[in-house]
Amino acid sequence: MTGVLPDAPIVHVLVIAAATGLIWLGSGWLEAAAESLSGYYGLPAVVQGSIVVAVGSSFPELVSVLVTALTGVFDMGVGALVGSAIFNVLVIPAASGLGGDGELEANRAIVYKEAQFYMLAVSALVVTFALAVIYFPVSTDPIVGTMNRSLAVIPLALYGLYLFIQYEDVGDAEIERVRDGVDVRREWARLAAGLGLIVITVERLVASVESLGVTFGIPEFLAGVTVVAAATSVPDALVSVRTARENRGATSLGNVLGSNTFDLLVAIPLGVLIVGEVAVNFSTAVPMLGVLTGATVLLFVTLRTSLALTDRESYALLAAYGLFVAWVVAETVGATSVLRGV
Repeated sequence: MTGVLPDAPIVHVLVIAAATGLIWLGSGWLEAAAESLSGYYGLPAVVQGSIVVAVGSSFPELVSVLVTALTGVFDMGVGALVGSAIFNVLVIPAASGLGGDGELEANRAIVYKEAQFYMLAVSALVVTFALAVIYFPVSTDPIVGTMNRSLAVIPLALYGLYLFIQYEDVGDAEIERVRDGVDVRREWARLAAGLGLIVITVERLVASVESLGVTFGIPEFLAGVTVVAAATSVPDALVSVRTARENRGATSLGNVLGSNTFDLLVAIPLGVLIVGEVAVNFSTAVPMLGVLTGATVLLFVTLRTSLALTDRESYALLAAYGLFVAWVVAETVGATSVLRGV
């Protein structure tokens, strides 16, 4: 498509819009096939939620990291993941709360177990970036370090602990297989088709965002935080809103937190494992992760007040995201300078 379509801003905007729709379509195939195959093979709920469904709804973010790492714009991929995580914890719960019937209900397992482990995931990623700066420094202004395969193992190992904890909570319960009406070959074909469609469209999405960034002078990291993050978060948003309308608030929130945990602990290090090593701008990544931490704390506080998300609290989350976007714009135009080296 690079040599077929003209290199014009309006064309790239249309490509981004079309790619977002195709990502939604491919993620729908992926999620539906994953759920059917999980039931067919009798996978425990922990595997369905923490691996199958999480990978399904988070696959666009994973592909965006892999594409940006392979094309030399890894800052955009990290920005997309962090921006997507902020979008997930502020916009998706708010949309689910406002779009559902009544308050979005949570429970203590969401607030205390999932939320606390997610905060641990954010901390582990910051520590990994810090180790990259300390032991494999590149520059001091901005502070940049090299994240290699040995460091990428740290967050992946923590995700293994997450799966172990989930599995222990499930226990040794027998899982009944659901095989009636399931065409295994068709489901595997639908799964592969969804993966292929997402890979192709995310690559086009990143290329168009990069072109627009060059045209308008938008830094790669900030382009990833805004446009790429919102586009790749479409599957998570659709899953959460749909489950909220079915009065499954805990499932809706669990999808948000589980997907974010997967993005931080698996997507970024997996990109490093494939490429070998990438440069990490510590001066940019850490302030953004600080914003993510603040957004996550705000979500947890609103959920813990009554173990439910009211309409007023949903609007407060949307307002917080509006402030985040305003700050990103201020950084882009130079009105503020919290992010260094973008």
